[in-house]
Amino acid sequence: MPDSQLLEKMISAAIEAGRAACEIYRSGFEVEVKDDASPVTAADHAAEAIILARLRAVAPSIPIVAEESVAAGLVPTIGAEFFLVDPLDGTKEFIQKRGDFTVNIALIRQGVPVLGVVYAPAKSRLFAGDVGAKHAFRSAQSPDESDEAPRTDIYVRTPPSIGLTVVASRSHLNAETDQYLRRLKTANLTSVGSSLKFCLVAGGEADVYPRLGPTMEWDTAAGQAVLMAAGGTVINLDGSPFRYGKPEFRNPSFIATSTLTVLPQPGSPGVKA
Repeated sequence: MPDSQLLEKMISAAIEAGRAACEIYRSGFEVEVKDDASPVTAADHAAEAIILARLRAVAPSIPIVAEESVAAGLVPTIGAEFFLVDPLDGTKEFIQKRGDFTVNIALIRQGVPVLGVVYAPAKSRLFAGDVGAKHAFRSAQSPDESDEAPRTDIYVRTPPSIGLTVVASRSHLNAETDQYLRRLKTANLTSVGSSLKFCLVAGGEADVYPRLGPTMEWDTAAGQAVLMAAGGTVINLDGSPFRYGKPEFRNPSFIATSTLTVLPQPGSPGVKA
């Protein structure tokens, strides 16, 4: 199946999963705690079940690494190509009714995200990217509408001379991030939950997203694909490419940016070499 067609299948799966998550979001839910002390709800499980079924129907030979399945001990053997799925990124945002939660689906090839979908159903915001085609777009896709919303192509912007708009995690701002931000010429700092941070950079609404702390690969892969397709990049703190398929699917710190020219050099204060 061509990547363009596969991306459309991933988009459809994300919308359907987002619709199911929104129904639970509106009707009420209980919160459970997983072995790693992170929260989980019925929406996480319902969304993941939908995505797994849809991806297996269209790409049965591609392994799927999905957050709740991994938490249950179901970790597939991966090769050069695999899916990464976070059925509900930003569960804390979901629980606190802030609406920033997203459905994330990405396809990885040779350690690189090549297709990605990020859907924020409560905000009616959908982002998708095809890295090979260098094409990223967004739409105001409501979970309550069956018709496809009009799509608008997105691109990273040239940072303005007055300074950068930095987007950071609402829940994970720390001293290391503060130290890093002091090295940037920052005009605005915006706090947003979930993988929407990548999408704000991809859509020219922000310039840099630093994450100086641990994440999992399913948290970042879809957003990275959207950003790369829009002309941006994600790097490790030493400037090397940010790759996937790491042990236990754990990520180190990273910087997502529209352009490398605005970043402090590795080894300068606030940047680990």
